[in-house]
Amino acid sequence: MAYDLLDKAAGSTPGELDASHLYGLLDRLSAAMFTRLYASPASCLSIFRLLPVTSRHIVLNMLWYEEVVRVRDVALWVRERKSEGGDKGERRHLSSSLSALARLHIITPRSSRPSDTSKDETELEMNPGFRDSFRMALTGGGKQGSFGAPAAEQDEEVTVQFLDDHAEVQWETIQHFMVGSDAGAKKPGEKVLSLLERSGLMYSPTRSLRNMRITSKGFQFLLEDVNTQLWDLLLVYLEGSQDLVETIGFLFMLGSLELGRAYMTDNLSQIQHGVLRDLADYGLVYLPERNAPIFYPTRLATTLTSSAPPLVSSRHSNEEKGFIVLETNYKLYAYTSNPLQIAVLGLFAHLKTRFANFVTGHITRESIRRGLANGITANQIISYLASRAHPQMRAQAGSDDKLLPITVVDQIRLWEHERRRIQTTEGYLYDEFSSTHDYELVVNYAREIGSVLLELPKARKVFVTADGHQQVREFIKRRMAAAQAEAQAMEGQEPA
Repeated sequence: MAYDLLDKAAGSTPGELDASHLYGLLDRLSAAMFTRLYASPASCLSIFRLLPVTSRHIVLNMLWYEEVVRVRDVALWVRERKSEGGDKGERRHLSSSLSALARLHIITPRSSRPSDTSKDETELEMNPGFRDSFRMALTGGGKQGSFGAPAAEQDEEVTVQFLDDHAEVQWETIQHFMVGSDAGAKKPGEKVLSLLERSGLMYSPTRSLRNMRITSKGFQFLLEDVNTQLWDLLLVYLEGSQDLVETIGFLFMLGSLELGRAYMTDNLSQIQHGVLRDLADYGLVYLPERNAPIFYPTRLATTLTSSAPPLVSSRHSNEEKGFIVLETNYKLYAYTSNPLQIAVLGLFAHLKTRFANFVTGHITRESIRRGLANGITANQIISYLASRAHPQMRAQAGSDDKLLPITVVDQIRLWEHERRRIQTTEGYLYDEFSSTHDYELVVNYAREIGSVLLELPKARKVFVTADGHQQVREFIKRRMAAAQAEAQAMEGQEPA
């Protein structure tokens, strides 16, 4: 019963939340860092919400259990839970669940007796810091302001709808810039642009943050859901943070706040103040002024550790069901008024006509080659068209593998293969060898170090990689020095 109640309080349904994007970062934290992190009840609650179902079940059963817990006891709990709730994938992996809890320093396994070699008899101990803070998160108490300090007064104009609109505009500003759309009148700040470059989502051929182009990774980023996009950027942001633990803890605290409520900034540290101003550029918080004494978390922040949708605006709700119709003659029809989606289509399609809520276009060799030149792959283009196919196309296709016209799909891949027929490789050409013997010695050495790209024995020419050039060059110098020394030795000998 406690398990079900906590699921509702956490705002997520078991098994729905994928936190794999965050586990990699948490795995790199040391035990001392986890000790600092678990001093915050908000961090403990957020990490609990990120755990798989089986791991949550284990934590809740051990939280107030004062007796010694062994692996065999946990196995019974999991089996019991499985019979109650049906067959769930996570519940069949007890060992992986315990391993995940151990890596997060929530549970520590230790042998009960030195003579005991059975894994089932291994005792499990919960981290005291996590246990105490998590209990406070569920029952109250602890340090004041651990879940934020609510403001006594707040602006009546700052409603939940206002915050949703603000978050969507701020987030779409970044996406508009990525696809080169002019729909976003406001441009992202310098820190946002720098983060896009560091994350590999965009690059600048002229080293100017204002003259940037989307990469293949950036286009894949646009195909992801908003929550995954957020964590993709936040993980890169965390890599450059002054204090990793304090910044993660602040993000977890934001994820536990109440949407629509104002919170004070007085109890925030200097680092947290800086993080708060940075997050305002992404739409995670709303600041009435740059140095305002209060802030409002938006839905982007309050759903960071939840499976609830980060954006609930209905301005383009028709896109959730699909809006693209693609014909066998390469003609494309998009039933959308979203300037962002229109700009994405413009990356690989030739758009001809635009109406109020309808766009027509054509997929051509030139348009696909333009997309490929930006680093977009054929599979990404096909995936985008398939994931946003109109419901009418889905009804006619019957199955996903027949969703798009096969002639168009094959042709897009063929256009990509055209670019791969000729590949350029940087290297060095060696020629003008004095003899076949010298040529073969050099070629054999280059083969041994794996640097041969092309051999022309009749012309006595060999093309080696740029990496192997220095080694081949030194080999030739050694051979020439040895030959010269041998010649000098021969000249110094007197005839018998």
